[in-house]
Amino acid sequence: MDQVWANRAVSAEAAVAGRHLKRLWALPGTQLGVVAWPPTRRDRWFGGWHYWWQAHLLDCLVDAQLRDPQPERRTRIRRQIRSHRLRNNGSWTNSYYDDMAWLALAIERASRVADVDRHRALNKLMDEFVKAWVPEDGGGIPWRKQDQFFNAPANGPAGIFLARYGDRLRRAQQMADWIDATLIDPQTHLVFDGIKAGSLIRAQYTYCQGVVLGLETELAARTGDERHAPRVHRLVAAVDQHMAPSGVLQGAGGGDGGLFAGITARYLALVATALPGESAEDAAARETAGDLVLSSAQAAWDNRQTVEGLPLFGPFWDRPAELPTALGKQAEFVEGAVTASEVAERDLSVQLSGWMLMEAAYAVSAAAGDDSNERTIDE
Repeated sequence: MDQVWANRAVSAEAAVAGRHLKRLWALPGTQLGVVAWPPTRRDRWFGGWHYWWQAHLLDCLVDAQLRDPQPERRTRIRRQIRSHRLRNNGSWTNSYYDDMAWLALAIERASRVADVDRHRALNKLMDEFVKAWVPEDGGGIPWRKQDQFFNAPANGPAGIFLARYGDRLRRAQQMADWIDATLIDPQTHLVFDGIKAGSLIRAQYTYCQGVVLGLETELAARTGDERHAPRVHRLVAAVDQHMAPSGVLQGAGGGDGGLFAGITARYLALVATALPGESAEDAAARETAGDLVLSSAQAAWDNRQTVEGLPLFGPFWDRPAELPTALGKQAEFVEGAVTASEVAERDLSVQLSGWMLMEAAYAVSAAAGDDSNERTIDE
C-alpha cells in the first residue's frame, strides 16, 4: 500500500511544482511558490508575501526528498531557502514568532535530510525563540513581537524546533508544560488557541492540536520523561472524537486556514511513526493517529479534481473539490492573517495541505510495512 501513497505523493508534488513553483522576479537560481493558481500578474511577480506558506512549501519539499532522494529536488530545496531570505528583505526573521518557527523547522529538516548547511539562520531563529520566553507576562512566547497574545501556534512549533536543535530540550519541556497547564480544555481535552491578558481565547483549531502532538511526541522520544506520552494519548483521542467526523480531519477553508489540517496530519503521522513505548495506550495512540491520516488522505484523494492528469485538492477533504478561476475575491493579508480566496482551491495553502497529507500517508504506510518495528524520531 505504501507504493500507492508514494505515487499519490509524487502526483501532488508534481501538481504544486507545475502550477506554483516559479523563479522569484525572474532571477536565475531562485524559486518560490506563487500563492494562487490560476495566478494574477501580481501573484506571478510575488507582489504579496506569505512567509509561512513558503516555509511549508519547503517542508513539503523535504518530505518528498525523504521519500525519494533526488539531486534535482535538493537543488529546489536550496533555491527555496535562498529565495525566502531574498524575498523577506534579506532577512530570516519577521515580527511573527509562529512564522519564524515554521521556517526554522523546515530549514532544520532540510539540513538533515538534504545536507543544506544553514546553521547561521538556525542559530538566529533559535535566539529569537529563546529570548521571547516571558513567563512573567503569562507566557509562553507571544504570537508576535510587542504583543501579549501567547498561543499554541507559536509555542508548539517553536518548542518542536528547540527540542530538535541547539540542545534546548529543557526550554522545549517548559513550553510543553506551559501549554498543558494553560491551554487544555478540561472538557474535551483539546488545545485552546491561546491566552491574552489572562483571558483564554477559546477557539480550537486543528493545527493547534497538531503542533502540541508534535511537541509532546518529540519530548517523549528525546527525554524519556513519562509525562509526555500520556498527553499524546489524551490528545490523539480528543482529535479523533471531536475534530475528525467520520475519521476525516475537518477543514478550515482557504487562506491561512488551508494549512491547518495538513499540519495536523503531519504531526499525527509523527505520532504514528515515532511515539515510543510498548504499552497498550502507546499502541492505541499510534494506531489511531495513523488511521486518521490514512482515512483523511483517502477522502482527499477521492474528492480531488484532476487537471491535466494531476490532482487539485479541496479545503474540506470530505467534499468534492471545486475548480478555481482567477476571478472573484482573492486571498489577502488582513491584520496578521491571510484571508481565503473566493474559491479556496485557488490558494497555495490548500494545495500544500493536500500534498502534506499525501506525504504523511506515505510515511504512515511505509512505517507500517517496515518489518523492523524500530521507531526513530529523526528522519
